[in-house]
Amino acid sequence: MQREHWGSRIGFILAAAGSAVGLGNIWKFPYLVGAEGGGAFLVVYIAFLIAIGLCVMIAEIALGRQAQANPFSAFKRVGGAGWSIFGLMAVLTAFLILSFYSVVGGWTIAYVVKTLTGGFAGYSGAEFEGHFGALVTDAVEPIIYHGAFMAIGVLIVINGISGGIEKASKIMMPLLFILLALLVVRSLTLEGAWAGVEYFLVPDWSHLNPDMVAAALGQAFFTLSLGMGALITYGSYLGNKESIPNAAVWVVGLDLLVAILAGFLILPAVFAFNMDPAAGPGLTFITLPAIFAELPFGTFIQLCFFLLLFVAAITSAISLLQVVVAFICEEFNVGRKAATVWVGIVIFLFGVPSSLALGVWGDVTFFELNFFDFLGYLTDNYFLPLGAIATCLVAGWVSYDKFAAEVTNEGERPFAYLIAWKWMCRVFAPIAIIYVMAHSIFGV
Repeated sequence: MQREHWGSRIGFILAAAGSAVGLGNIWKFPYLVGAEGGGAFLVVYIAFLIAIGLCVMIAEIALGRQAQANPFSAFKRVGGAGWSIFGLMAVLTAFLILSFYSVVGGWTIAYVVKTLTGGFAGYSGAEFEGHFGALVTDAVEPIIYHGAFMAIGVLIVINGISGGIEKASKIMMPLLFILLALLVVRSLTLEGAWAGVEYFLVPDWSHLNPDMVAAALGQAFFTLSLGMGALITYGSYLGNKESIPNAAVWVVGLDLLVAILAGFLILPAVFAFNMDPAAGPGLTFITLPAIFAELPFGTFIQLCFFLLLFVAAITSAISLLQVVVAFICEEFNVGRKAATVWVGIVIFLFGVPSSLALGVWGDVTFFELNFFDFLGYLTDNYFLPLGAIATCLVAGWVSYDKFAAEVTNEGERPFAYLIAWKWMCRVFAPIAIIYVMAHSIFGV
């Protein structure tokens, strides 16, 4: 059977950017900036995004295109049979992340529905906090929204690469930028917003410490969907005439643009209303709705924001779902429609304990973590970095000549930074990723 391909270069870039642009950009990045010192964190983050993130992204896309296969077969074909365990781990990582990521994606749908139906009318800050707590701890409601989120992902992926994922990305990514631009303009025009802009852009190097460096590198790594097989899978559908470094630069640039716009959206609004920029994850679902409630046309602004959050979440979710679907289709010779439906059902069921872990199953712990937090800890601190290190080693040492030919793209303009990329893959990126692992696990 002939392998699917992206219908266009822009289709691949938007789909890959959609995979990279997710809740990590709009939900996690602003509160990390708030908690880790503002402008200093931003500078360190951008440096790591370009130096480490771009390097690993090029390697993952090249691995996928070289092998023309899902992550399991890609590592096996390019690196050798012994490396296939890392491909299998990438598929498992995508499965596990999507199971709890979909729960959070369901929350965005819940907030869209509640906003549309007027359920937040008259709410104050304390009431928003109470609503969020009641939502995530309920035994039934978040599971319903989790199922709705997964169903939307299944409906997109079931239609294939060009007919499903690419078509959806061409609609959703421009929509995401339009919503972001509208909200940023409103945020920047608030009285007192400039204090948030200064906090975001002006570095205060007194905040520079090992914790901040590790957080910046970890965010740069996570935000690009590295180590979870998504870009290997997407790269396997990329035509041979496309320049991988050029496409990767576009994806990293769009990802960074969304993160910066999210900072301009959230931090000025937080400072304008004298809120705490280091409020953590609750900044998105508690602090911001309380701010929107104080604004003229606040309901419309809130609707736009949570639609934005949903779009960011679903574009990442479909890339994770495609990783597992491609593995099932190619390794077990299962049709796309059947594989997508069954994979979607299994991931949904596996996500139910993550939802219940925030409520009625909160006392069930694994290494002193509830199931939701345990999956996040396992994938963030072990699976993702190990997968990225494996990709770097295969690209830089095991099959460097194949990768060099892939990224140089004969007949096109040569990759000007090939030597720098080689040594980044061979030495610097693995060391940096190991540092983040050690800091996250052992606090060193």
